[in-house]
Amino acid sequence: MIRRALEAALRRTARQYPVVTLTGPRQSGKTTLVRAAFPRHEYASLEDPDRRAFALEDPRGFLGQFAGPVILDEVQRAPDLFSYVQTRVDEDDRPGRYILSGSQNFLLLKSVSQSLAGRCAILHLLPFSLSELEGRRPLRIESIGRELPGKRKTPAAGVIDTLFRGFYPRIHDKNLDPQRWLRDYYQTYVERDVREIVNVGDIETFGRFVRLCAGRNGQLLNLTSLANDCGVTHTTARRWVSILEASFLVVLLRPHHRNFSKRLIKTPKLYFLDTGLLCYLLRIRGPDDLRSHASRGGVFESFVLAELLKNSFHRTEEPDLYFWRDSTGHEIDLLIERGRSLTPVEIKSGETVAGDFFAGLHFWRDLVRNPAAPVALIYAGDRSFRRGGVTVYRWSDL
Repeated sequence: MIRRALEAALRRTARQYPVVTLTGPRQSGKTTLVRAAFPRHEYASLEDPDRRAFALEDPRGFLGQFAGPVILDEVQRAPDLFSYVQTRVDEDDRPGRYILSGSQNFLLLKSVSQSLAGRCAILHLLPFSLSELEGRRPLRIESIGRELPGKRKTPAAGVIDTLFRGFYPRIHDKNLDPQRWLRDYYQTYVERDVREIVNVGDIETFGRFVRLCAGRNGQLLNLTSLANDCGVTHTTARRWVSILEASFLVVLLRPHHRNFSKRLIKTPKLYFLDTGLLCYLLRIRGPDDLRSHASRGGVFESFVLAELLKNSFHRTEEPDLYFWRDSTGHEIDLLIERGRSLTPVEIKSGETVAGDFFAGLHFWRDLVRNPAAPVALIYAGDRSFRRGGVTVYRWSDL
Protein backbone atom coordinates (compact mmCIF):
# COMPACT_ATOMS: atom_id res chain seq x y z
CA MET A 1 0.00 0.00 0.00
CA ILE A 2 1.25 3.49 -0.84
CA ARG A 3 1.55 5.46 2.38
CA ARG A 4 -0.55 8.59 2.61
CA ALA A 5 0.94 11.81 3.92
CA LEU A 6 -2.22 12.48 5.93
CA GLU A 7 -1.99 9.28 7.99
CA ALA A 8 0.13 10.65 10.84
CA ALA A 9 -2.04 13.77 11.17
CA LEU A 10 -5.19 11.62 11.10
CA ARG A 11 -3.95 9.50 14.00
CA ARG A 12 -2.80 12.57 15.92
CA THR A 13 -6.17 14.27 15.47
CA ALA A 14 -8.01 11.17 16.70
CA ARG A 15 -6.06 11.44 19.96
CA GLN A 16 -7.51 14.91 20.49
CA TYR A 17 -11.13 14.81 19.27
CA PRO A 18 -13.96 12.35 20.01
CA VAL A 19 -15.10 12.54 16.37
CA VAL A 20 -12.91 12.86 13.28
CA THR A 21 -14.44 13.32 9.84
CA LEU A 22 -12.47 12.51 6.70
CA THR A 23 -13.82 13.99 3.48
CA GLY A 24 -12.62 14.03 -0.11
CA PRO A 25 -13.69 13.08 -3.60
CA ARG A 26 -15.03 9.62 -4.31
CA GLN A 27 -12.22 7.06 -4.82
CA SER A 28 -9.53 9.25 -3.22
CA GLY A 29 -8.56 6.42 -0.83
CA LYS A 30 -10.48 7.41 2.31
CA THR A 31 -11.65 3.90 3.27
CA THR A 32 -8.20 2.40 2.74
CA LEU A 33 -6.62 5.13 4.84
CA VAL A 34 -8.96 5.00 7.83
CA ARG A 35 -8.82 1.20 8.01
CA ALA A 36 -5.03 1.26 7.85
CA ALA A 37 -4.75 4.07 10.42
CA PHE A 38 -7.19 2.49 12.90
CA PRO A 39 -6.89 -1.30 12.53
CA ARG A 40 -8.45 -1.94 15.99
CA HIS A 41 -11.58 0.09 15.31
CA GLU A 42 -14.73 -1.73 14.29
CA TYR A 43 -15.87 -0.89 10.78
CA ALA A 44 -19.28 -0.38 9.21
CA SER A 45 -20.05 0.90 5.73
CA LEU A 46 -23.40 2.52 5.17
CA GLU A 47 -23.11 1.54 1.50
CA ASP A 48 -24.20 -1.93 2.66
CA PRO A 49 -28.02 -1.95 2.23
CA ASP A 50 -28.63 -4.03 5.37
CA ARG A 51 -26.46 -1.85 7.59
CA ARG A 52 -27.96 1.30 6.10
CA ALA A 53 -31.50 0.02 6.74
CA PHE A 54 -30.56 -0.77 10.36
CA ALA A 55 -29.05 2.71 10.83
CA LEU A 56 -32.06 4.44 9.29
CA GLU A 57 -34.71 2.44 11.16
CA ASP A 58 -33.02 2.18 14.56
CA PRO A 59 -30.05 4.60 14.86
CA ARG A 60 -29.76 4.11 18.63
CA GLY A 61 -29.64 0.35 18.27
CA PHE A 62 -27.22 0.59 15.35
CA LEU A 63 -24.69 2.61 17.37
CA GLY A 64 -25.29 0.47 20.47
CA GLN A 65 -23.93 -2.66 18.74
CA PHE A 66 -20.37 -1.30 18.79
CA ALA A 67 -18.52 -2.00 22.03
CA GLY A 68 -15.57 0.24 21.23
CA PRO A 69 -14.45 2.90 18.78
CA VAL A 70 -15.83 2.55 15.27
CA ILE A 71 -15.29 3.72 11.70
CA LEU A 72 -18.54 4.72 10.00
CA ASP A 73 -17.99 4.87 6.25
CA GLU A 74 -20.29 6.77 3.84
CA VAL A 75 -22.07 7.96 6.97
CA GLN A 76 -23.98 10.71 5.14
CA ARG A 77 -26.27 7.98 3.79
CA ALA A 78 -27.91 7.81 7.26
CA PRO A 79 -28.09 11.49 8.28
CA ASP A 80 -30.05 10.88 11.51
CA LEU A 81 -26.99 9.12 12.94
CA PHE A 82 -25.22 12.43 13.48
CA SER A 83 -27.62 13.55 16.22
CA TYR A 84 -27.25 10.23 18.02
CA VAL A 85 -23.45 10.40 17.73
CA GLN A 86 -23.65 13.88 19.27
CA THR A 87 -25.65 12.55 22.22
CA ARG A 88 -23.18 9.73 22.85
CA VAL A 89 -20.18 12.05 22.59
CA ASP A 90 -21.75 14.52 25.03
CA GLU A 91 -22.01 11.66 27.54
CA ASP A 92 -18.54 10.26 26.87
CA ASP A 93 -16.07 12.40 24.93
CA ARG A 94 -13.07 10.07 24.88
CA PRO A 95 -10.88 10.85 21.87
CA GLY A 96 -11.17 8.74 18.73
CA ARG A 97 -14.56 7.19 19.45
CA TYR A 98 -15.97 7.83 15.99
CA ILE A 99 -14.13 8.08 12.69
CA LEU A 100 -16.55 9.27 10.01
CA SER A 101 -15.87 9.28 6.29
CA GLY A 102 -17.84 9.99 3.18
CA SER A 103 -17.68 11.13 -0.41
CA GLN A 104 -20.74 13.35 -0.72
CA ASN A 105 -19.10 16.23 1.05
CA PHE A 106 -21.97 18.63 0.56
CA LEU A 107 -24.31 16.40 2.58
CA LEU A 108 -21.65 15.17 4.99
CA LEU A 109 -20.36 18.59 6.03
CA LYS A 110 -23.88 19.97 6.31
CA SER A 111 -24.76 17.21 8.80
CA VAL A 112 -21.50 17.64 10.71
CA SER A 113 -21.98 21.40 11.06
CA GLN A 114 -25.55 20.95 12.27
CA SER A 115 -24.91 18.24 14.88
CA LEU A 116 -21.21 17.98 15.74
CA ALA A 117 -19.87 21.53 15.72
CA GLY A 118 -17.09 21.85 18.30
CA ARG A 119 -16.87 18.10 18.80
CA CYS A 120 -15.46 17.08 15.44
CA ALA A 121 -12.25 17.68 13.49
CA ILE A 122 -12.51 17.72 9.69
CA LEU A 123 -9.68 16.53 7.45
CA HIS A 124 -9.54 16.39 3.65
CA LEU A 125 -7.98 13.62 1.58
CA LEU A 126 -7.34 14.28 -2.10
CA PRO A 127 -6.08 11.68 -4.61
CA PHE A 128 -2.41 10.70 -4.59
CA SER A 129 0.16 13.45 -4.72
CA LEU A 130 3.24 13.06 -6.88
CA SER A 131 5.41 12.80 -3.76
CA GLU A 132 3.23 9.97 -2.39
CA LEU A 133 3.57 8.05 -5.64
CA GLU A 134 7.33 8.59 -5.53
CA GLY A 135 7.55 7.62 -1.82
CA ARG A 136 9.27 10.83 -0.71
CA ARG A 137 8.59 14.05 1.15
CA PRO A 138 6.90 16.84 -0.84
CA LEU A 139 8.54 20.18 -1.51
CA ARG A 140 8.00 22.40 1.54
CA ILE A 141 5.67 25.23 0.53
CA GLU A 142 7.46 27.66 2.83
CA SER A 143 10.74 26.99 0.99
CA ILE A 144 9.41 27.85 -2.48
CA GLY A 145 11.35 30.73 -3.97
CA ARG A 146 13.91 30.57 -1.19
CA GLU A 147 15.86 27.36 -1.66
CA LEU A 148 16.38 24.54 -4.11
CA PRO A 149 15.30 21.02 -3.20
CA GLY A 150 17.81 18.28 -2.53
CA LYS A 151 18.82 15.90 -5.25
CA ARG A 152 15.89 13.67 -6.24
CA LYS A 153 15.40 10.74 -8.53
CA THR A 154 13.67 11.52 -11.82
CA PRO A 155 10.22 9.84 -11.96
CA ALA A 156 9.91 6.84 -14.25
CA ALA A 157 6.93 8.41 -16.02
CA GLY A 158 7.47 11.68 -17.87
CA VAL A 159 5.44 14.81 -17.27
CA ILE A 160 2.96 14.23 -20.13
CA ASP A 161 2.25 10.61 -19.14
CA THR A 162 1.84 11.69 -15.51
CA LEU A 163 -0.64 14.46 -16.35
CA PHE A 164 -2.65 12.20 -18.67
CA ARG A 165 -2.88 9.36 -16.13
CA GLY A 166 -3.96 11.54 -13.22
CA PHE A 167 -3.75 10.64 -9.56
CA TYR A 168 -6.79 8.58 -8.51
CA PRO A 169 -5.45 5.69 -6.39
CA ARG A 170 -7.28 2.83 -8.09
CA ILE A 171 -5.72 3.62 -11.48
CA HIS A 172 -2.26 3.25 -9.94
CA ASP A 173 -3.02 0.36 -7.56
CA LYS A 174 -4.54 -1.80 -10.30
CA ASN A 175 -2.60 -0.38 -13.27
CA LEU A 176 -5.88 0.39 -15.06
CA ASP A 177 -6.52 2.12 -18.37
CA PRO A 178 -7.07 5.70 -17.10
CA GLN A 179 -9.56 6.76 -19.77
CA ARG A 180 -11.81 3.74 -19.26
CA TRP A 181 -11.74 4.03 -15.46
CA LEU A 182 -12.30 7.80 -15.53
CA ARG A 183 -15.26 7.37 -17.88
CA ASP A 184 -16.91 5.00 -15.40
CA TYR A 185 -15.95 7.26 -12.49
CA TYR A 186 -17.46 10.30 -14.15
CA GLN A 187 -20.67 8.52 -15.12
CA THR A 188 -21.09 7.21 -11.57
CA TYR A 189 -20.52 10.69 -10.16
CA VAL A 190 -23.03 12.36 -12.49
CA GLU A 191 -25.70 9.68 -12.48
CA ARG A 192 -25.59 8.82 -8.79
CA ASP A 193 -23.90 11.41 -6.60
CA VAL A 194 -25.26 14.51 -8.30
CA ARG A 195 -28.81 13.17 -8.22
CA GLU A 196 -28.48 12.59 -4.48
CA ILE A 197 -26.81 15.91 -3.69
CA VAL A 198 -29.29 18.12 -5.53
CA ASN A 199 -32.29 17.70 -7.77
CA VAL A 200 -30.80 17.92 -11.26
CA GLY A 201 -33.65 17.17 -13.63
CA ASP A 202 -31.61 17.00 -16.82
CA ILE A 203 -28.46 14.95 -16.24
CA GLU A 204 -27.41 15.39 -19.87
CA THR A 205 -27.40 19.18 -19.45
CA PHE A 206 -25.37 18.89 -16.26
CA GLY A 207 -22.87 16.67 -18.06
CA ARG A 208 -22.54 19.28 -20.80
CA PHE A 209 -22.02 21.91 -18.12
CA VAL A 210 -19.14 19.93 -16.59
CA ARG A 211 -17.43 19.60 -19.98
CA LEU A 212 -17.88 23.33 -20.62
CA CYS A 213 -16.20 23.97 -17.27
CA ALA A 214 -13.31 21.75 -18.37
CA GLY A 215 -12.97 23.86 -21.51
CA ARG A 216 -12.62 26.92 -19.27
CA ASN A 217 -10.06 25.36 -16.95
CA GLY A 218 -7.50 27.95 -15.83
CA GLN A 219 -9.68 30.87 -16.95
CA LEU A 220 -11.67 33.48 -15.06
CA LEU A 221 -15.05 32.05 -14.10
CA ASN A 222 -17.68 33.83 -16.19
CA LEU A 223 -20.93 32.39 -14.89
CA THR A 224 -23.08 34.38 -17.32
CA SER A 225 -21.20 33.03 -20.34
CA LEU A 226 -21.18 29.52 -18.91
CA ALA A 227 -24.92 29.62 -18.22
CA ASN A 228 -25.72 30.97 -21.71
CA ASP A 229 -23.58 28.34 -23.45
CA CYS A 230 -25.23 25.57 -21.46
CA GLY A 231 -28.79 26.92 -21.70
CA VAL A 232 -29.37 27.30 -17.94
CA THR A 233 -29.94 30.26 -15.64
CA HIS A 234 -27.14 32.17 -13.93
CA THR A 235 -28.43 30.91 -10.56
CA THR A 236 -28.32 27.28 -11.75
CA ALA A 237 -24.77 27.70 -13.07
CA ARG A 238 -23.65 29.12 -9.73
CA ARG A 239 -25.27 26.23 -7.85
CA TRP A 240 -23.72 23.63 -10.16
CA VAL A 241 -20.23 25.13 -9.74
CA SER A 242 -20.77 24.90 -5.98
CA ILE A 243 -21.60 21.19 -6.39
CA LEU A 244 -18.38 20.59 -8.34
CA GLU A 245 -16.41 22.47 -5.70
CA ALA A 246 -18.02 20.61 -2.78
CA SER A 247 -17.23 17.34 -4.57
CA PHE A 248 -13.53 18.30 -4.77
CA LEU A 249 -13.63 18.06 -8.54
CA VAL A 250 -12.81 21.73 -9.06
CA VAL A 251 -11.27 24.51 -7.01
CA LEU A 252 -11.86 28.24 -7.34
CA LEU A 253 -8.61 30.19 -7.10
CA ARG A 254 -9.31 33.66 -5.76
CA PRO A 255 -7.52 36.84 -6.84
CA HIS A 256 -5.23 38.38 -4.24
CA HIS A 257 -6.03 41.83 -2.88
CA ARG A 258 -4.68 43.52 0.22
CA ASN A 259 -8.29 44.19 1.11
CA PHE A 260 -9.51 40.73 2.18
CA SER A 261 -13.15 41.48 1.31
CA LYS A 262 -12.19 42.11 -2.31
CA ARG A 263 -10.73 38.61 -2.56
CA LEU A 264 -14.16 37.19 -1.82
CA ILE A 265 -16.14 39.28 -4.31
CA LYS A 266 -13.76 39.46 -7.27
CA THR A 267 -13.95 36.85 -10.05
CA PRO A 268 -12.00 33.63 -9.32
CA LYS A 269 -10.32 31.24 -11.74
CA LEU A 270 -11.65 27.71 -12.12
CA TYR A 271 -9.32 24.69 -12.06
CA PHE A 272 -9.95 20.94 -12.08
CA LEU A 273 -8.11 19.10 -9.32
CA ASP A 274 -7.22 15.93 -11.22
CA THR A 275 -5.44 16.22 -14.55
CA GLY A 276 -6.51 12.76 -15.69
CA LEU A 277 -10.18 13.60 -15.25
CA LEU A 278 -9.59 16.95 -16.94
CA CYS A 279 -8.01 15.20 -19.94
CA TYR A 280 -10.96 12.82 -20.14
CA LEU A 281 -13.47 15.70 -20.10
CA LEU A 282 -11.46 17.54 -22.77
CA ARG A 283 -11.55 14.37 -24.91
CA ILE A 284 -7.78 14.07 -24.91
CA ARG A 285 -7.36 10.40 -25.81
CA GLY A 286 -3.68 9.82 -25.18
CA PRO A 287 -0.40 11.40 -24.02
CA ASP A 288 0.53 12.31 -27.60
CA ASP A 289 -2.74 14.26 -27.94
CA LEU A 290 -1.97 16.14 -24.74
CA ARG A 291 1.54 17.01 -25.87
CA SER A 292 0.22 19.17 -28.72
CA HIS A 293 -3.16 20.14 -27.27
CA ALA A 294 -4.12 23.81 -26.89
CA SER A 295 -5.08 23.13 -23.25
CA ARG A 296 -1.71 21.66 -22.28
CA GLY A 297 -0.71 24.82 -20.40
CA GLY A 298 -3.95 24.85 -18.41
CA VAL A 299 -3.63 21.15 -17.59
CA PHE A 300 -0.10 21.76 -16.28
CA GLU A 301 -1.31 24.70 -14.18
CA SER A 302 -3.99 22.43 -12.69
CA PHE A 303 -1.30 19.89 -11.80
CA VAL A 304 0.86 22.46 -9.97
CA LEU A 305 -2.07 23.97 -8.09
CA ALA A 306 -3.42 20.53 -7.11
CA GLU A 307 -0.01 19.41 -5.81
CA LEU A 308 0.28 22.48 -3.60
CA LEU A 309 -3.28 22.01 -2.32
CA LYS A 310 -2.57 18.35 -1.50
CA ASN A 311 0.62 19.45 0.23
CA SER A 312 -1.42 21.76 2.48
CA PHE A 313 -4.51 19.60 3.05
CA HIS A 314 -2.46 16.52 3.87
CA ARG A 315 -0.62 18.53 6.52
CA THR A 316 -4.02 19.71 7.85
CA GLU A 317 -3.23 23.29 6.86
CA GLU A 318 -5.48 25.83 5.15
CA PRO A 319 -3.83 26.73 1.84
CA ASP A 320 -3.45 30.46 1.18
CA LEU A 321 -3.06 30.35 -2.61
CA TYR A 322 -4.20 33.08 -4.98
CA PHE A 323 -3.53 34.52 -8.41
CA TRP A 324 -2.72 38.18 -9.05
CA ARG A 325 -3.63 40.47 -11.92
CA ASP A 326 -3.52 44.25 -12.24
CA SER A 327 -5.68 46.58 -14.33
CA THR A 328 -3.08 46.72 -17.12
CA GLY A 329 -3.00 42.96 -17.66
CA HIS A 330 0.13 42.01 -15.72
CA GLU A 331 -0.46 38.66 -14.05
CA ILE A 332 1.13 36.15 -11.67
CA ASP A 333 -0.13 32.57 -12.02
CA LEU A 334 0.10 31.76 -8.32
CA LEU A 335 0.71 33.82 -5.21
CA ILE A 336 1.56 32.00 -1.98
CA GLU A 337 0.67 33.94 1.14
CA ARG A 338 2.22 33.02 4.48
CA GLY A 339 1.51 35.65 7.10
CA ARG A 340 2.85 38.90 5.64
CA SER A 341 5.06 37.08 3.15
CA LEU A 342 4.01 36.81 -0.50
CA THR A 343 5.81 34.54 -2.96
CA PRO A 344 4.88 34.83 -6.66
CA VAL A 345 5.10 31.66 -8.76
CA GLU A 346 5.00 31.47 -12.54
CA ILE A 347 3.89 28.15 -14.08
CA LYS A 348 5.07 27.18 -17.56
CA SER A 349 4.35 23.90 -19.39
CA GLY A 350 7.41 24.22 -21.61
CA GLU A 351 10.23 21.75 -21.06
CA THR A 352 12.89 24.37 -21.88
CA VAL A 353 13.20 27.61 -19.93
CA ALA A 354 12.87 30.71 -22.11
CA GLY A 355 13.81 34.23 -21.14
CA ASP A 356 10.25 35.55 -21.36
CA PHE A 357 9.18 33.09 -18.63
CA PHE A 358 10.63 35.54 -16.10
CA ALA A 359 8.93 38.75 -17.28
CA GLY A 360 6.07 38.63 -14.79
CA LEU A 361 8.38 37.86 -11.89
CA HIS A 362 10.68 40.77 -12.73
CA PHE A 363 7.65 43.07 -12.98
CA TRP A 364 6.53 41.90 -9.53
CA ARG A 365 9.92 42.67 -8.01
CA ASP A 366 9.83 46.14 -9.50
CA LEU A 367 6.31 46.63 -8.19
CA VAL A 368 7.20 45.71 -4.60
CA ARG A 369 10.52 47.56 -4.91
CA ASN A 370 12.50 44.60 -3.72
CA PRO A 371 14.95 43.18 -6.28
CA ALA A 372 15.80 40.34 -3.88
CA ALA A 373 12.18 39.28 -3.16
CA PRO A 374 11.78 35.46 -3.27
CA VAL A 375 10.17 34.41 -6.58
CA ALA A 376 9.80 31.03 -8.27
CA LEU A 377 9.22 29.39 -11.62
CA ILE A 378 7.82 25.85 -11.98
CA TYR A 379 8.20 24.30 -15.42
CA ALA A 380 7.90 20.94 -17.18
CA GLY A 381 11.63 20.37 -17.62
CA ASP A 382 14.03 18.05 -15.80
CA ARG A 383 16.47 20.38 -14.00
CA SER A 384 16.23 22.74 -11.01
CA PHE A 385 18.51 25.75 -10.74
CA ARG A 386 18.71 29.45 -9.95
CA ARG A 387 18.75 32.05 -12.71
CA GLY A 388 18.79 35.83 -12.26
CA GLY A 389 17.74 35.46 -8.63
CA VAL A 390 14.75 33.26 -9.58
CA THR A 391 14.46 29.76 -8.10
CA VAL A 392 13.47 27.44 -10.93
CA TYR A 393 11.84 24.10 -10.03
CA ARG A 394 11.27 21.13 -12.28
CA TRP A 395 7.76 19.69 -12.18
CA SER A 396 8.90 16.55 -10.37
CA ASP A 397 10.12 18.55 -7.34
CA LEU A 398 6.56 19.11 -6.11
